[in-house]
Amino acid sequence: MESRDYLFKVLVIGNGHVGKTSLVHRYVNEKFNKNYKITVGVDFALKVLPWSDTQTVRLQLWDIAGQERFASMTRIYYREASGCIIMFDVTDACSFRGVRNWKDDLDAKATPPGGGPLPCILLANKSDLSPWELTQESIEEFSKANGFIGWMETSVKENKNINESINFLVEKMMMTMMGQHRGPHWELDGGRIQLDSPEMEDNERGCC
Repeated sequence: MESRDYLFKVLVIGNGHVGKTSLVHRYVNEKFNKNYKITVGVDFALKVLPWSDTQTVRLQLWDIAGQERFASMTRIYYREASGCIIMFDVTDACSFRGVRNWKDDLDAKATPPGGGPLPCILLANKSDLSPWELTQESIEEFSKANGFIGWMETSVKENKNINESINFLVEKMMMTMMGQHRGPHWELDGGRIQLDSPEMEDNERGCC
């Protein structure tokens, strides 16, 4: 059977200091360092996933600076994106409020090559810390109301739900690429992603 490679450009966006760079390094290099320098403009990283016996997924991760002075560049950065991760810090309500601006900016400037919605996942990062400045109910309501494919608690420091959340996004990008974003399995429910769901189990079988 013929093998196929797929290349996806994934945006990683959100306010500064929410853990975007740490997420990328944890996912790609399987390491955590709390002393990363602030991203200036955009950084890049590549992750190769053996998605199935015949499919290889190559993720080009674009870690985009969260500072306002780089906002004018986002249209260039978003070009030809296949999916997006928007992050916030659960101990910083301001970073959560910033998610709306990032999502509005994304919706205005980015569409996948095949049309339809750009798959975007919401990550509630630093879930190992306390106190949280917002409730899970408020995150759930916001995610469902703003066109996310779902949301998940993450802790880059503890490596909690990092691979799982990105695998879920990859699954949605694969569906979009294959023209299934209007089918019965494509639902922008936006709710909390359950790790014991059949879809997540399928993703884990396809993962590295």
